[in-house]
Amino acid sequence: MTSTTRYDDAPAADGGTPGRTEVRQLDRVVIRFAGDSGDGMQLTGDRFTSETAQLGNDISTLPNFPAEIRAPAGTLPGVSSFQVHFADYDILTPGDAPNVLVAMNPAALKANLADLRRGADIIVNTDEFTRRNLVKVGYAVSPLEDGSLEGFVVHPVALTSMTVGALAELSVSKKDAERAKNMFALGLLSWMYSRPYTSTLRFLERKFARRPDLVAANIAAFKAGWNYGETTDSFSVRYEVKPAKMLPGTYRNITGNAALSLGLVAAGVRSGLPVFLGAYPITPASDILHELSKHKKLGVVTMQAEDEIAAVGAALGASYGGALGVTTTSGPGVALKSETISLAVALELPLVIVDVQRAGPSTGLPTKTEQADLNMALHGRHGEAPVAVIAAKSPSDCFHAALEAARIALTYRTPVILLSDNYVANGSEPWLLPAVDDLPDLRVDFTTAPNGDDGVTFLPYLRDPDTLARPWAVPGTPGLQHRIGGLEKADKTGDISYDPANHDYMVRTRAARIEAITVPDLDVDDPDGTARTLVLGWGSTYGPIGAACRTLRHRGHPIAQAHLRHLNPLPGNLGDVLTAYDRVVIPEMNLGQLAQVIRARYLIDAITYNQVRGLPFTAAELETMLEEVCKNA
Repeated sequence: MTSTTRYDDAPAADGGTPGRTEVRQLDRVVIRFAGDSGDGMQLTGDRFTSETAQLGNDISTLPNFPAEIRAPAGTLPGVSSFQVHFADYDILTPGDAPNVLVAMNPAALKANLADLRRGADIIVNTDEFTRRNLVKVGYAVSPLEDGSLEGFVVHPVALTSMTVGALAELSVSKKDAERAKNMFALGLLSWMYSRPYTSTLRFLERKFARRPDLVAANIAAFKAGWNYGETTDSFSVRYEVKPAKMLPGTYRNITGNAALSLGLVAAGVRSGLPVFLGAYPITPASDILHELSKHKKLGVVTMQAEDEIAAVGAALGASYGGALGVTTTSGPGVALKSETISLAVALELPLVIVDVQRAGPSTGLPTKTEQADLNMALHGRHGEAPVAVIAAKSPSDCFHAALEAARIALTYRTPVILLSDNYVANGSEPWLLPAVDDLPDLRVDFTTAPNGDDGVTFLPYLRDPDTLARPWAVPGTPGLQHRIGGLEKADKTGDISYDPANHDYMVRTRAARIEAITVPDLDVDDPDGTARTLVLGWGSTYGPIGAACRTLRHRGHPIAQAHLRHLNPLPGNLGDVLTAYDRVVIPEMNLGQLAQVIRARYLIDAITYNQVRGLPFTAAELETMLEEVCKNA
């Protein structure tokens, strides 16, 4: 992190007299807001991110919240945090170590202190550092008094009492006044980092429109925090981060779940088909259902089913009826849907299954991240039931991954499993809005007339010679009556068949249809072409791997990076890419599931690096590991 300094006049939030302040220019900052799950840290972080996006910084965020609906207040299991990394250049991760920690209570401080580098700023809400709250998290003595925070820049701020004092003239209860302390913190941080605030004030007016008293309270708290930063000696320096250089166009800050939802909407528009979502709420996929329910005018129909099995059954039924059927879930839901996905394989109908992975097994860690569903996506069905599998690499990439999943499903009449994960789904970054005309043409030609040689017979399993896809006939089309169901079908006619030779042929043909899917060759990032080590990843490891490789190249270590979107079928040139390097390293947030595939398919003795902590990799840990691999070459 680099900085320059100047002196400037900073406007007061209430329109008062500006003060003269030292302003330091930074190239990047990582801030983490942390507190109880009831302290509004996700809202605070989201608003700070929205303000930052308006300034044109590149952004990457990492929300982290407990699975419990409401853990006991002031305890470690109840800590919720939101980390935002913003910079004047292209960034790939939410950052490894925060430069600033806002700790709303002792639990938030203790849970996050180990992640800070020495010299980091810590803003603590001193009102919550009571004897009772300290004992809850195992502090015998307050860390604000025992010298354990030496090496950090500590800013004690009585956030709660100052918020209550600022709202004393307003007609709000003490409880509502105390709850506005997150807006005081947001105002202070907005002042410190020169963020705009008019959009936040408008947001508060909309959010609490039915409670004018809360609108006034939250706005007053925000302005009090801003003006506290402006007037106190504790914060004599403000900071600025200039806009990042990005491709020209219109951007919006977007989460992975929102981007994936819009990708499905775009798929409906570009295919001319209605989109039907059958879903049962499950963390962390529920926001896709919430988002898609807003787009009825664009041909999207959503159904919240009574369970996961009903959800996928309804989606498959919608595909049979001529719609783009979609179902969303996480790992436990994919397990429940597996029989119906196998049915979709037998019926050879398009179906998109979105798996927003979380830490397992079983219920596991519902709000934490993992990429351990790859084996289930590839093999988790009875019988020989191959499906296409792709993975999104970042929040904004979820839009394009959804379009690609729809393309494959519609073109090849196959189920497609689209893998996201909690890190990608809830993280956010700038997204360049694409031109609609630049999106792929996904139009489908339904079969409308008999296709038999006699001109009157319909053969539901007569295949396209290029894609091996069977015809898609909308029920009710005259003359195209045909049988569906899970029993094996005879080639071409679709009649029920128990013939051994026919079954062998149909199994091999369904597998060949997946192998026939056209996927782009794998791109390799090897700037000078001299690298002997390749780092191969998939899904959300893209950012940490990319950031680690950047740093190593700056330090003189040639290293190549390649990232897989298509996991079944794999890119046609993958074998040549792998054999072009002396060492292949595969970091995964599982125990080596992609590495197993690579070893089995290409006989490459890949070096694995695995973790299943419910957290994404940091760039620093990958950098350390990869540097050792390069040195030991």
